[in-house]
Amino acid sequence: MTRTFGTLREAKAEYANIVHRRYEAARAPLSQITVDEWLDQWLSMKAEDLEESTAYSYTMTLARVRGRLGHIRLPDLTEDHVAAWMRWALQEGRVRGGKTATGLGATSVEMSLARLKEALDRAVTRGLVEVNVAREVTVPRKARKAERRARAAVPPWSVAEVHAFVSAIAGDRLQAPFLLALMGLRPAEICGMRWADVDLGEATVSITNTRTVVGNDIVVEKDAKSLAGERQLPLPAPVAAALTAFRAAQAAEKTAAGQGYEDSGYVLVDARGRTLNGRQLRERAYKVMDRSGLRRVRLYDARASCLTYLANHGVPDHLLARWAGHADVRTTKRWYVKPDVEDLRPTADTWGGLASGSDPVHEENVRCGSVNG
Repeated sequence: MTRTFGTLREAKAEYANIVHRRYEAARAPLSQITVDEWLDQWLSMKAEDLEESTAYSYTMTLARVRGRLGHIRLPDLTEDHVAAWMRWALQEGRVRGGKTATGLGATSVEMSLARLKEALDRAVTRGLVEVNVAREVTVPRKARKAERRARAAVPPWSVAEVHAFVSAIAGDRLQAPFLLALMGLRPAEICGMRWADVDLGEATVSITNTRTVVGNDIVVEKDAKSLAGERQLPLPAPVAAALTAFRAAQAAEKTAAGQGYEDSGYVLVDARGRTLNGRQLRERAYKVMDRSGLRRVRLYDARASCLTYLANHGVPDHLLARWAGHADVRTTKRWYVKPDVEDLRPTADTWGGLASGSDPVHEENVRCGSVNG
């Protein structure tokens, strides 16, 4: 089609009008999609940039939203809809993992809101909606405070409890993997470790591979969590000895099983060579704890016990972060260094100098100076 106008301004105005009409026509079908359909599209786009386990987490988190908001057309979704969902979720939104029709935790609701906000931000960018109607919806402070009061934080094991666990696993078939956990390795790193990563001659282990359980039954294998997570660590003598014994035990098991043995090359396997996952390792650890009368903690929390002990005993920050597999030691110290009251005992002794008028450090230096003199 060719059209003629009296001025260039008129021609440009009509051209802009035509482009706008074409854009509106192309967008019209999309404006009819529901929240459910848009979340499907958004998750499909996000999946390209997410680890499989993270994508699964996003899917499960948004499933809490879909039941009550999924049928609404995306342009018709309002802030009132989202706020009503939030209140319902806090009061009776639980459908699994506890008593049905009870409220979800504030943290769970905040996670769902965060993913919904992210999806709606993308809808705004795509021109499907004008504003993100969930942007100002937040979990009430009272609900967050109530959850913090109700949730009893389980502190990691103390040094004495670690010693008790070490004694309890002596002679256990999985002694070596348990000691690797006490070294601060993540359960996924222990599950993904292969004998090719272990150098018993040099007493080192390379962390390059992880195996994670998604949804209690899907095992996802991938590289280390981050570039910093890929690291080589020296093996303490007790761990090296346990790994040596474990390898010898697996060789004997392979001979006994004959053709029925699955030689996968992984360190964490059962007596027939079949790989074990993090859930199985955790359940075995709980059995040891229960049998020994030890306080139950997550095996992952052994990581905090290790890193707290190393920090308390003067390991420099850059080495502490390297051992943990973190790029920034602030992450290590914020989430994993958790001193208990006994760790603070030397601080109390130091404060005693303030109250008594004596400085233990100064007096020690004076004694050393007298001897040296």
